[in-house]
Amino acid sequence: MSKPEVNKDLCIGCGTCEALCPTVFAMEDGKSKVVSEECGDCDCQEAVDNCPVNAISIVE
Repeated sequence: MSKPEVNKDLCIGCGTCEALCPTVFAMEDGKSKVVSEECGDCDCQEAVDNCPVNAISIVE
């Protein structure tokens, strides 16, 4: 099963992922955090594609 993952070292805390997929991503201490592995209504790939520093990936 694929799941989203955030590289905290790369994350700049811009919030794009949370805006695009609030069910899965949330900001914590200025960085993005995965709060659910189920995308549901959103498209996690869109968050991956729009992260300005490529800090988000989908892992198997």
